[in-house]
Amino acid sequence: MTDQLDQQQSRALVVESNGLNVIADADRKGRPAQLFWPWFGANVSVLGLSYGAFALGFGISFWQAVIAGLIGVVFSFLLCGLIALAGKRGSAPTMVLSRAAFGVRGNKLPSLVSWLLTVGWETVLTILATLATATVFERLGWGGGTLTKVIALVVVGALTVACGVLGFDLIMRAQTVITVVTGVLTVVYIVLVADRIHWSTVSALPSGSAQAMIGALVFLMTGFGLGWVNAAADYSRYLPRRASSRGVVGWTTFGGSVAPVVLLIFGLLLAGSSEELSKAISADPIGALAAALPTWFLVPFVIVAVLGLVGGAVLDIYSSGLALLSLGLPVPRYVAAFIDGVVMIGGTIYVVFYGGEFLAQFQGFLITLGVPIAAWCGIMLADIAARRRDYAEDDLYDSRGRYGDVRALPVITMVVATGIGWGLVRNTLASWLQWQGYLLGAFGLGGKGGAWAYANLGVLAALVIGFGAQWFGGRTSVRRQETA
Repeated sequence: MTDQLDQQQSRALVVESNGLNVIADADRKGRPAQLFWPWFGANVSVLGLSYGAFALGFGISFWQAVIAGLIGVVFSFLLCGLIALAGKRGSAPTMVLSRAAFGVRGNKLPSLVSWLLTVGWETVLTILATLATATVFERLGWGGGTLTKVIALVVVGALTVACGVLGFDLIMRAQTVITVVTGVLTVVYIVLVADRIHWSTVSALPSGSAQAMIGALVFLMTGFGLGWVNAAADYSRYLPRRASSRGVVGWTTFGGSVAPVVLLIFGLLLAGSSEELSKAISADPIGALAAALPTWFLVPFVIVAVLGLVGGAVLDIYSSGLALLSLGLPVPRYVAAFIDGVVMIGGTIYVVFYGGEFLAQFQGFLITLGVPIAAWCGIMLADIAARRRDYAEDDLYDSRGRYGDVRALPVITMVVATGIGWGLVRNTLASWLQWQGYLLGAFGLGGKGGAWAYANLGVLAALVIGFGAQWFGGRTSVRRQETA
């Protein structure tokens, strides 16, 4: 047992050699239950508390927000669980398995979207960790200015890049530690601030329109599981082929959604009890949560905040490196992860030291990239559902193989679904997104100033269009592939 533990520890500190390749059967190990740790660790961040303020910002009541949260969070992680099945069946990264639907070169389109989404998310999480550290240190009287932000950025960036470069074994071990430490400290946080909840104030929040509730639901979908679907098979690909399919779906869904649901509901209670806190979260989603804490818990709060955010960023940088490779960058996986780390740090420097209000840009980022990734998700789900056999692994890397070079239907579907989706979403807080919503009037939804403008129906539309077009138009080609 000691020798086995030593071997696991030594593997965790060795740079992973796997990239886009298929994982050999001899190297596939574990059980579906082990998927709980990376997904829980990546989503137990106290950022989930801030989503309570984000949801109430749509002008809905507490109970409307709870319903929107339960549906949005669980459903979005169920999508992750279903796509994770492809990893077990194909032993390759998500963006390689996507080639079966799009073709080997046609898949560069979703790979580009996937790279933008994952590198964007890891940058967002690093920004939050940096701002939170500076806010807490300022309250402690230990600084809080530029130097504190620089130190926080260096520490967070180093942890994230190191895990991304070293790869799967270290990530799995790190996520287990992050899960335990962050989970315990988050419970302590909840206990300490529970007296700030005033149910009379929360229950008095007025109800909003159905359109506002749908808008909150879609925002929560894009903020949680839908932001992970393009990486869902990157970890299940290490499981043996005989692993339970229900287990893969169940543990991915449960691991990803259980912490966000609990944190979101408590965050709704906090934000609904204090309008001042709700507004503060818009500027500094993590740091604002420290305002109600006693001084002695501020340092543990920094630890829980940073570790939770790093847990998410680590999964993102690993998958963003794989997406970059699938675009055709001719470098080893660890070099791609390092390149993404440089982009992440550069983006963080810009926003932290030169950028404006955080929430507006964050909402715009989520909804804008949520549309094309929803379209891809629908296509991928239909393709997985249509397959009766495991993937022909060699053909995933050969444009002359059964999966082809560029498959027109899914490529065109993704472009069209994205165009329709962007026409049905509205982001007025970010000036660079004023062009969106161009179909709201044509579809009889009241135009850009109408009640449906902020329901962000475009994300749901892209998901449905992607699934429908691939299911009804692509099943015949799947049958041909499987009999080739």
